[in-house]
Amino acid sequence: MSNGTVKFFNESKGFGFIKDANSSKEYFVHSSGLTETINENDEVTFDLQEGKKGLNAVNVKLA
Repeated sequence: MSNGTVKFFNESKGFGFIKDANSSKEYFVHSSGLTETINENDEVTFDLQEGKKGLNAVNVKLA
């Protein structure tokens, strides 16, 4: 599991980005990868999974 902060999340479009706390890389997150509702600036934990355009955050939940 990785830790990070929700940099951006558009609830109506169902996607956003999470900034990894350790590497400062940003990962795409889709609403299908959420286990809880998230908002911008929330601290979260997540796993990474290979997607069509690179790594995506999945199993995202509040830290």
